[in-house]
Amino acid sequence: MRMPLLLVAAALAVACLPAGAQQLKPGLWEISNKMKGSGEMDKAMADMQQQLASMPPDQRKQMEAMMAQRGMRMAGPAAGGGMTMQMCMTKEMVERNDVPMQEGCTMTKQQRSGNTMKMAFTCTKPPSSGEGEFTFMGSEAYKSHMVINTSAKGKPETMEMDAAGKWLSADCGSIKPVAPPKK
Repeated sequence: MRMPLLLVAAALAVACLPAGAQQLKPGLWEISNKMKGSGEMDKAMADMQQQLASMPPDQRKQMEAMMAQRGMRMAGPAAGGGMTMQMCMTKEMVERNDVPMQEGCTMTKQQRSGNTMKMAFTCTKPPSSGEGEFTFMGSEAYKSHMVINTSAKGKPETMEMDAAGKWLSADCGSIKPVAPPKK
């Protein structure tokens, strides 16, 4: 599994934070993700997590800088595996319904009914597509389940991702707001 696919998945996990603009609070959010796929995909994710944990300080700083450019910070491992990240959403971003997608990704469908939202997307870097469902639990939390279709070593792969987001603070501290994709 290549690191860009992980970043696509992570970005998509937070992509719908502002979708509940009428309910969710702007500020610092923490998102815990757990991904699973085929045996090969699961092994690649476990290997990647091990590589992240044993990364030399200079490489870790480079990874952190790359994520910071996208308005995210690794916050550590998630319970039961996966990863946890933090991101900042401004009041203006929430009011505009900005959807922070990774460059090369496009939202193809977004439908909301009550506290549930369904969405679909496509990405070109790396080529992938998928759909998900988000359940908003008030103004400070949500949970989601996404299915992402991609390929690994030329073979089709399906990855599932469960995420939980929780609002931490109105103050984002040193975390910069999510950068919009370049057009």
